[in-house]
Amino acid sequence: MCSPPRRNLLPRRTFCYRNEPREEHVANTASEPGLSPPRPIGWGWILIYGIVSIAIGLFALFWPFPATLAATLTIGAFFLITGLMSIVSGISARHETRWYEILFGVISVVLGALLAFRPIIGAISLTLTVATWLGIRGALEIYWGIKIRRHRWLLIAMGVINILLDVFLLATLPFTALTLPGYILGISFLFGGFTAIMVALGYRSAIAGLR
Repeated sequence: MCSPPRRNLLPRRTFCYRNEPREEHVANTASEPGLSPPRPIGWGWILIYGIVSIAIGLFALFWPFPATLAATLTIGAFFLITGLMSIVSGISARHETRWYEILFGVISVVLGALLAFRPIIGAISLTLTVATWLGIRGALEIYWGIKIRRHRWLLIAMGVINILLDVFLLATLPFTALTLPGYILGISFLFGGFTAIMVALGYRSAIAGLR
C-alpha cells in the first residue's frame, strides 16, 4: 500500500509584487527638502568670452592696422615656437623623419622671424598668399563650372568673384596688406563672439528648464 502524501503543515506565505514606477534619482533629490535645484554653472564664462570676442572684433574692424600688426606678430611667434620645437625634436630623436623635422623647423623659424621682426613685410606676404589662393581657387571654380552641369553658374559666379577679389587685392597693395589681416581677424572674432553668446544663452535656458 502506498502511504498518503504528507501535507505541509506550515502556513503558506503569499507575496504580492506591485509594479511601482521608480522616480528618477535626480527628480527625488531636486524635490527633497534642503537640496537646491541645479544651477547654471559655466554659461557665464562662455557669455563673457563671447562679449570679449565681440569687443576685440569691433576693435579690429575700426582699427585694422594695429590689429594687422598684432595678428602678424602672433603668427610669427607661433611659427618661431613650432619651428624651434621641431628642430629640437629632430636633433634629439633618432628616427627616419628627423631631417624632415629639422628642415621644417628651419623654414618655420625663418618665416616666424620674418613675421615677428618685420611685421609689415610679413603682412604683405600674408596678403600675397591670400591673393594667390583666391586666384587659384577662382580659376578652378570656373574650370569645374564649365565641366559639370549641376550648379554650373553658381561655381562660375563664385570663381569670377574670387578672381575679382584677387585683382582688387593686387591692385591696392600695400594698403590692403596693412588692413586685410585686421579685417579678417575682426570678422572672425565677431562671428566667434556671437556664436559663443548664443551657446551660453541656450545653455542657460536649458538648465533653467530643469528647475
